[in-house]
Amino acid sequence: MMATEVKQTTRAQESTNAIERLYITMRHLLNRGFYKPSGVSGNALRTALLLLRPEIYGSVAEEKAELDGLIYVLERLPEGIEECRFINLTSDEGFSKSHLKAIVPPKRRRNCYRIDDEQMNIEITRGRSDIYDILTHLTFLFIESGKICERVLVEDGTATIRDWDKLVNFVQSEEKSEAEREVALIHVANILGRTFEEVVEIKNKLSTLTQPDRFLNIIFWLGKLAIEEETTGNKRTITFSPLLRERLGHHIHGERWAALIKQTLGNHKLLDRPIHIISANMHSVMNSLFAKKVLAKEFPDTKSLDIYEALSSSKNKGLRKKVMEVGEKNGMIFIDDESGANIDVQIFDSAKFGKNTCCYDFPSDISDDEKPVIFVMDYAFGEQAYETIDELLKPMEGEVQKKFLNVDSISVMGKAGILEGGKGDLMIPSAHIFEGTADNYPFKNELCASDFEGHGLKVLEGTMVTVLGTSLQNKDILRFFHESTWNVIGLEMEGVHYQKAVQSASKIRKSINKDVKVRYAYYASDNPLETGSTLASGGLGTTGVKPTYLITDRILKQIFNS
Repeated sequence: MMATEVKQTTRAQESTNAIERLYITMRHLLNRGFYKPSGVSGNALRTALLLLRPEIYGSVAEEKAELDGLIYVLERLPEGIEECRFINLTSDEGFSKSHLKAIVPPKRRRNCYRIDDEQMNIEITRGRSDIYDILTHLTFLFIESGKICERVLVEDGTATIRDWDKLVNFVQSEEKSEAEREVALIHVANILGRTFEEVVEIKNKLSTLTQPDRFLNIIFWLGKLAIEEETTGNKRTITFSPLLRERLGHHIHGERWAALIKQTLGNHKLLDRPIHIISANMHSVMNSLFAKKVLAKEFPDTKSLDIYEALSSSKNKGLRKKVMEVGEKNGMIFIDDESGANIDVQIFDSAKFGKNTCCYDFPSDISDDEKPVIFVMDYAFGEQAYETIDELLKPMEGEVQKKFLNVDSISVMGKAGILEGGKGDLMIPSAHIFEGTADNYPFKNELCASDFEGHGLKVLEGTMVTVLGTSLQNKDILRFFHESTWNVIGLEMEGVHYQKAVQSASKIRKSINKDVKVRYAYYASDNPLETGSTLASGGLGTTGVKPTYLITDRILKQIFNS
């Protein structure tokens, strides 16, 4: 009798299993209410992340420290988190009314509060995706912290190697000369298994005017807490507040956010007008509508993108102010979000656009009642996209009957990872599929590849995969998606969630027009299949200006001609 051949699991299948384990473990920990990173549950997260080896975390599975991944993570976690033994994930529980000052990470809109020397509270107001994001980054941090401990702690004892002792002396000394700083960096390079050159580069990236030694302090604290955990048993702990566990999944922030928007639309008598929802950033629509007319003297060439590059530069606050002032005088309403959803909103009443202020023309026979209301919302985060759009598209409860919104179109412009191309190239999806499930959402996209041809950018059309977290992708999974019959062209975090809300509102609940137009277009922030091209390799800079304004222009042209 022939032996049955055992089929080996592929790297892509192993990686998929690792992602599933990570998410199941995270959800279990959330239900349980706490975990210790060095305990059984923390080890389960660590093992799964090391098996997965996501591209964004580079050499996380190797002995040497991962430096680009460290910067990526620190930009998304609150400053000082490496010093905290206790990390508490909470709901919006009123800390903003205390004396504590909110710490907001540079690349994530979330309020964090340093309670004391040992505790950091992180407010979760954007749903489970936020929790997954934080726990994945913390797991990376604990892996790197453990590597430092292994390299500096002498076996079977509490003694540490000379390099570590020298770093401790430097960090704790009052006066620090440049020569001493360089010597400390040489010791750190040895601890991290990196070259002096690499360590100097990362030190320069992390240093600030107030904290020139931020990198050395971070390495010191990551090592210190791991060593104390090993030698004294003082373990780091992550907890989830009871209120967070109770509120999660109940759309509390999305409901508050949507209620204020509908109230504002009602106050300005805009509820009966055709509404066009755009999920984008807070500048490209406003600039596309007004900038070329407002700044005609400064930028006479109307075909050039120089005007938008100038407006995206922090040096040109005066130009931006000029455009904003014209917008506010011509029907622009800004809603500064206070719901906790962290999603600001601009509403443009096109009936109030003054003569010769807008860069787009209406059809000649359109009445003021038919002129569009353009509603721009800042980017949602993962599952939060469903929560916000689902609440927004629900009808308003009136005294006599429900009031339905007159939504004509929903457009989503976003950044995504591309699987064939480079930074700034475009992806036009025909369907969204949800990673780890059989859920798929095909739709008729009002935008197509031909809308963007002739501008020197690569334009791909096909399926986009909505991932559970960008920091959990590796090449094996992405190659499978790209090369299999799924024909995936890119990955992002919100598409499925937006489309799920749109389809349920238009096709099932009938709260908006069943033929509502949808437009999705993404530009590439990175190519995770190319070494050195992940999100951890840095931002887009001015590369993002061209695709951003190209997509915005196509969306607005369709709205004005609909």
